[in-house]
Amino acid sequence: MTADLHGSGLDALSDVVSHTATQGVPTLYAPRAGAVTAGLLFRVGRADETLPTAGITHLVEHLTLHRLGVSDLHYNGATSMAYTQFHVTGDEDEVVEYLNSVCAALRDLPLDRLETEKEILRTEAAGRGGGPNSQLPLWRYGAQGYGLSSCNELGTWTLTADQVRQWAETRFTRDNAVLWITSDHAPDGLDLNLPAGTRISAPAPTSALPVTPACVRGDDGHVVFNAVVRRSTAAAVFADVLGRALYRDLRQEGGYSYAAEADYSPRDTDFATLTAYADALPQKQDAVVGGFVDTLARLRAGRIEQAELDSARAKALKAYDTPDHAAALLPSFALSLLLGHRLLTPEQSRAELHAVTVADLREVAREAWADGLLQVPGRDADWAGFTPAPQYSQVALTGTRHQSLADERVTLSIGTEGVSLLTPGGPVSVRYDACAAMAARPDGARTLTGHDGFSVPIEPTLFRGVTPERIAAVDAAVPAEAVVRLPARDPERIPQPSEPEPELESERARQRRGQDGTAGRGWTAALWLLGLLAVAWAMLGTAVTVDETGSAHTDGARIFLIWFLELPLLWNIRAMRQRRARARAGT
Repeated sequence: MTADLHGSGLDALSDVVSHTATQGVPTLYAPRAGAVTAGLLFRVGRADETLPTAGITHLVEHLTLHRLGVSDLHYNGATSMAYTQFHVTGDEDEVVEYLNSVCAALRDLPLDRLETEKEILRTEAAGRGGGPNSQLPLWRYGAQGYGLSSCNELGTWTLTADQVRQWAETRFTRDNAVLWITSDHAPDGLDLNLPAGTRISAPAPTSALPVTPACVRGDDGHVVFNAVVRRSTAAAVFADVLGRALYRDLRQEGGYSYAAEADYSPRDTDFATLTAYADALPQKQDAVVGGFVDTLARLRAGRIEQAELDSARAKALKAYDTPDHAAALLPSFALSLLLGHRLLTPEQSRAELHAVTVADLREVAREAWADGLLQVPGRDADWAGFTPAPQYSQVALTGTRHQSLADERVTLSIGTEGVSLLTPGGPVSVRYDACAAMAARPDGARTLTGHDGFSVPIEPTLFRGVTPERIAAVDAAVPAEAVVRLPARDPERIPQPSEPEPELESERARQRRGQDGTAGRGWTAALWLLGLLAVAWAMLGTAVTVDETGSAHTDGARIFLIWFLELPLLWNIRAMRQRRARARAGT
């Protein structure tokens, strides 16, 4: 029973944090002056979902909070990769009322609101933007588990009331929860009557990187590095040392960056994600990349000064010097209890901080480098020891061949094992038995995304001979649980091939004969610049801007919906401009 907290490590905290069980929910509390704050955590997040059900945890969170309506009370909910939290600040009665309302809603979700909340989540996603770090999880983990934070919430199109209800009943249970409250007692009147269940362990990580350290190409203006390291006090201190080193090297001394920082975030029971970031103006990007890599290499080589450690340690120790430090530590205690990580008293934490040595930091630096994934603007970083992550599949699957009507060098292969897109750069393949999701449109369009994050779009209008029978063969081969039925598109959004103008045809013929050595570079640029527009068009069917999609997926994003979905549009634009130019010239 969850009510038995002995052996969880909480007994060691008894002098600092009080604990009990409220209707089976472990409850931690410690006093703090002022308003009461509480957080109810559940060990379920996006990493527990699949690509077809992505967004189901977020839906439960939205539905749960709907009945609270408009209120002056400061409350909210948040869905992360490994947990979901409902938090509130107010007086004791307000906190009790909020927590009771959350649990009542979880017991009986307002599923009559399901379609409305699904639309709200799609609207929220369209306006959220990606951020410079948004695609690294997909490169590292693929389109599953912790990599789903890079993917669209496809479940907001097709999830049913029964699916959402079952998710709440099995994941949002008293045995999968922890409550923390900044109070000197567990308030009277709490009604946390949730269904019984089991404590669900954090998902096991997957991998889409055959080799690390690795690098990927990203957007202009951003350099990002992340690594998975063992959770430890030394690793947390190292993150601060790295952030300070980047700030000093890239901003204070080099003047190249405005933001240069690092972060340490627990991922699961035993591991954390270390992330470092620096921005740059376009004309300073080379200097930022070089300085960023130099800083990482210096720390990896063990050139860490004692003064750097002392500064980071002093900052960490200050957290234990405040009068309400026990209450301030409640969220981290609750998360560690939820994930099954060890619990340290403030005295133990101070002792571990004092015990960290420069040698410990050097070991973390080497661990981070060995597992590193570096994203740099528009280029590779193999010169610095980072192997380019795969941008194409290792195998091209055989099947019936369907030539692209936009570029004769691109061919779609539909076979019995899966589908492949054969491009000048290499094949992109998705096996049916490794298909994470297939988005399906009524007009016959299909987009297959593999667990490794690669995607193949099938637009019948853009390939020769893709008949309804060929689409039916794909539908029959993909597992039913992987299929996501998307709504019909506006006919104007269905891509159509266009005839190139004669001079364009002549130019392409010359390129085929090898008289223009720049052709390959031009097609490569088109491939990367247009990739994510296809993602948005084929999978979401919602209007998104080039800036937003570029920010999320530019230059080799793992969801590889190839550029030619937009190619007919580009041909039309180019032809239109040429006709206008001739008209102005009187020709």
